[in-house]
Amino acid sequence: MLSSGSQRLVVNRTGWAAWYMMQAGLVGRPKRGIIEATGEGMKLLATEPAFINNSLLQTFPQFVERMRKQGTENEGKESTVPSVGTKEETATPEERILGAFSQLNDSLASELQDQMAKMDPFQFEQLVVDLLFAMGYGGSRDEAAKVTKKSGDEGIDGLINEDRLGLDVIYVQAKRWQGSVGRKEIQSFVGALAGQQANKGVFITTSGFVQTAIDYARSVSQKVILIDGDRLAGLMIEHNVGVTTTRAISLKRIDSDYFEENAKNLPRNIRGKGIRLLDDAQIDLIARQLDVRCRDVKD
Repeated sequence: MLSSGSQRLVVNRTGWAAWYMMQAGLVGRPKRGIIEATGEGMKLLATEPAFINNSLLQTFPQFVERMRKQGTENEGKESTVPSVGTKEETATPEERILGAFSQLNDSLASELQDQMAKMDPFQFEQLVVDLLFAMGYGGSRDEAAKVTKKSGDEGIDGLINEDRLGLDVIYVQAKRWQGSVGRKEIQSFVGALAGQQANKGVFITTSGFVQTAIDYARSVSQKVILIDGDRLAGLMIEHNVGVTTTRAISLKRIDSDYFEENAKNLPRNIRGKGIRLLDDAQIDLIARQLDVRCRDVKD
């Protein structure tokens, strides 16, 4: 078992091994609890490698790119591919905890994207509604649910209140796509905004956006937010949609105010570090008083 007692060690290690190999495209998860080798994975097995470790995985461009991307997102700058022992000697305990937390979230985000890719269009509609509601849009859940219409095109189109009073509305479109969304789709979305007399829109996809689509969204007068699969998974984790908390860890530190406040409440003659609270004469006096009281009690 892990030291937390939450999971068997072999299950934990197997899960992480599978996640690393998934980043290299060597295995996939067709459904919960099942891991199978991909075509690339079968080719690797045919070579009969002695070990499958980080050094071997770094020979796969997909693995290097995904690790680089995650490192860049987490640190805001270029990062080397993480491996066992990286920066371990110089990192503080708090930095190691934060690094592990980030890695766990990366793994969870990858699993969420796998799950979304397998959802049918109407399940994905419900996911988007749940996320928007969790983020504070739509007023009530009933109002948020009105955003959807079953269009059968693996997406949703509709309006949702930006606030509970409905002072402004946001046009929402979500596409469960495999390929990247191009400029043409964003142009059509912006045209739909004009047709709805809306100035704000959110385009959500489970995949990504080509650079020309991103540039176009930035150039138009309307406020258009593009949410790709990575950001969608991150928002789901942040707002607890489709995920559950297994364990919470609190980091403690000294409460200086507590000790300073207690020091202020001490009598003046005993305040300060290194000052004797009682001198010998005071101790002798207290001892004589206690001795007298003890004799009185006996008598």
